[in-house]
Amino acid sequence: MKQEIAAGFSGAEFAENSLFLRPAWYALHTRSRHEKVVEDLLTRKKIETFLPIRTIKRRWSDRVKEISEPLFKGYIFVHAPLVRRVDILQTKGVVRFIGFGRIPSIVPEKELSALRRFMEESIAIDPFPYLKEGERVVIRTGPFRGVEGFLTCKKNKYRLVISLDLITQSASIEIDSAAVEPLF
Repeated sequence: MKQEIAAGFSGAEFAENSLFLRPAWYALHTRSRHEKVVEDLLTRKKIETFLPIRTIKRRWSDRVKEISEPLFKGYIFVHAPLVRRVDILQTKGVVRFIGFGRIPSIVPEKELSALRRFMEESIAIDPFPYLKEGERVVIRTGPFRGVEGFLTCKKNKYRLVISLDLITQSASIEIDSAAVEPLF
């Protein structure tokens, strides 16, 4: 059974790596438009998930409607030990774990924590082109105190961008530029 659970890993790798037994956050790549289905199926398997959802207004020729869609299309986050890897991969709609080589990469808790805080406040949040360069800042006041990200300007308003390096995706919120200061 151990061989089944650790499919793709040698016995030595399995025994030496306690990450197989300890839960951690991982990013999953899903089939197009399958994020909510994957979330439901994994939840039924008692696997903790995090799917950031945003509400947007879509305009059709005859009406305007509010719809909910994933913030990062094609991705969902799971909190599970790697011994559940095969079970997760066999879930309808799951394509692969995001990682390097055969081992899935852990999503830093700090990045997901900042994203969760944004989602809990029900503020306007948008996907943002992934940034690697730019001035890194930290929010010093208000409900997001301590959150780090990049300061950008969009439509003459300042935005804080947080980047999830592992999945090369970013999200932004509108902020007061006076509430942030550069990180050194």
